[in-house]
Amino acid sequence: MEVPQRQIRAVYTDRTITVYQAYSPEIALPAVRAGRFVPPFRIGRMTWIKPSFLWMMYRSGWATKPGQEHVLAVELTREGFDAALSRACPSSYDRSSDETRQEWSRRLKQSPVRVQWDPERSLRLAPLAYRSLQLGLAGEAARQYAEEWTVAITDVTALAAEIARTRDPALLPAERPYC
Repeated sequence: MEVPQRQIRAVYTDRTITVYQAYSPEIALPAVRAGRFVPPFRIGRMTWIKPSFLWMMYRSGWATKPGQEHVLAVELTREGFDAALSRACPSSYDRSSDETRQEWSRRLKQSPVRVQWDPERSLRLAPLAYRSLQLGLAGEAARQYAEEWTVAITDVTALAAEIARTRDPALLPAERPYC
């Protein structure tokens, strides 16, 4: 079966969707203990969430890059995730769209959510032919993410290390097309 060029693949239930982020211990450990984002997490910064586990592994170097030593699985309400998607603006201008560059630029400045499609990654972190979603949340969307949409936060750093060591595909989270 051919994979669409752009498709959200994620672990999800009827109520929630799991996204991934990588943080330093100073941010990750208090968030895991509290089950939500607490200081020193800063709502004032744009925060990028990724439904793809392997894309997060690529970005964080299997949780080895400085400031990204802990990978968190953040379970969000689907209602919140869908609300963020509905408000998203592409992070770069698409010449094939129906809007002008000026219209896109105006929408980008007003939107609290950015959408970006990056190459999905294989188990060896090589780029694949299709793309995975990243959502950047700022302003009100970042506040809602941290204070309203987050249901649970789990540290999956040990899982990341085990998969990096073994490259066992059976250990990967069971992501499927989001609908």
